[in-house]
Amino acid sequence: MSEVEFARRRRSRAEIQTLVAEFEASGLKRGAFCRQRGLAIGTLDKYRRRVQSKPYSGAGSLLPVEVAPSMALDVHGVAGRDGTLVVELRSGRRIEVHRGFDAESLKRLLSVLDGA
Repeated sequence: MSEVEFARRRRSRAEIQTLVAEFEASGLKRGAFCRQRGLAIGTLDKYRRRVQSKPYSGAGSLLPVEVAPSMALDVHGVAGRDGTLVVELRSGRRIEVHRGFDAESLKRLLSVLDGA
């Protein structure tokens, strides 16, 4: 009787977060998802606890996003799209980028925020 050795490899934080996000978006039950991925249910559960217990940690982290139409009023007082992008962070901070915003300034702003 020969022993089958499984090569264990450690998944990176980003791989774990991606795997958990894919599971949550799949709509599959844990068993079905794990069978598709060749993953033990206990391992998926451990990854889910790890991701859910850690706050946002920067690059590579996945967060839920809601895309909603803008309800700004135009010059005639009519609600419609004004081209404004709004990002609301869990911390309560809010960033609004209006149509015509300088792309280079936005890049600098994001660079500063990434470093914070």
